[in-house]
Amino acid sequence: MPIRRFGGHRSLVSHSPKLSYGFTKMNVSRSGYRVFSANSTTACTELAKKITERLGVELGKSVVCQESNTETRVDVKESVRGQDIFIIQTIPRDVNTAIMELLVMAYALKTSCAKNIIGVIPYFPYSKQCKMRKRGSIVCKLLASMLAKAGLTHIITMDLHQKEIQGFFNFPVDNLRASPFLIQYIREEIPDYRNAIIVAKTPSAAKRAQSYAERLRLGLAVMHGEAHQSESDMVDGRQSPPLSRTTTGHTGLELPLMMAKEKPPITVVGDVGGRIAIIVDDMIDDVEEFVAAAEILKERGAYKIYIMATHGLLSADAPRLIEESAIDEVVVTNTVPHEVQKLQCPKIKTVDVSMILAEAIRRIHNGESMAYLFRNIAVDD
Repeated sequence: MPIRRFGGHRSLVSHSPKLSYGFTKMNVSRSGYRVFSANSTTACTELAKKITERLGVELGKSVVCQESNTETRVDVKESVRGQDIFIIQTIPRDVNTAIMELLVMAYALKTSCAKNIIGVIPYFPYSKQCKMRKRGSIVCKLLASMLAKAGLTHIITMDLHQKEIQGFFNFPVDNLRASPFLIQYIREEIPDYRNAIIVAKTPSAAKRAQSYAERLRLGLAVMHGEAHQSESDMVDGRQSPPLSRTTTGHTGLELPLMMAKEKPPITVVGDVGGRIAIIVDDMIDDVEEFVAAAEILKERGAYKIYIMATHGLLSADAPRLIEESAIDEVVVTNTVPHEVQKLQCPKIKTVDVSMILAEAIRRIHNGESMAYLFRNIAVDD
């Protein structure tokens, strides 16, 4: 009969110290996860370095480069077998190269037997192409399918252009919010913010603006009317057949013709006279509409104008246009690299969101609930 021995034994579960945003170093070899950057440019790896510093881990060793024929090459320089892998990919101006880098790295990690591959994509590209336009395609859905095929099992992103994009994926998507950081900036960095009013540049942005206004206990103004056709008013696939066609014989029922929209000049619903106007949006790319909105708000009596946005794409001549406009300050997060634009325009300010991304990584790896990161976040936020 076998003798059963009782006494001290060694636990099979390693109790590693809890992360505290960089105050405690974690032993990388025992942590069970790695953090990689999929960018080939130095400017795009800054966010990844800040996240790893907060986590107390080193950035994974890999080589991401472009061959002479512009093909993307990825070499992972350490073992990832059986581990949770987080790929941080910030999207520069060369969007398609960044997407290819992410896909190739994800597939390389998949074939290296990584346990889970989580993409940390603060700004999700092609998010504006999430609806059918005439005979075009829903490119955002295509990108979601490509990421799943490459091996991703989870995505962490921030302030998707449309929340419904999460439905394009067949794996979990955590859509974090940057509003707590931007609201904190308003409270701490804008003097006399109590005399401010939150402005929605378009009626479609009214829900986001309302969320800011209610949290800051401020008033709300909405701008209506546009000088040109907006994205939301473009004809979609349901109106793609021509309105008139030459047919022979019986033409069938005559359906009533939808009258074309005729937008009025830009007007402001709400009093902005003698107040600080804060325009909020999810991204700022081409700034012509923001510049036009700032001019209208100045005419209505606003004495300072701020732009608050999560993603500062700032394409084309955005820095020059902002510098020459009535806008006093543009505040964006570091989800997209924009150091060059900041050098060209001192009005551009940056808010760091690496803290919430690092905490999301820590919670996912440890199997903790993500509810803490979404506390007080309503469905419409």
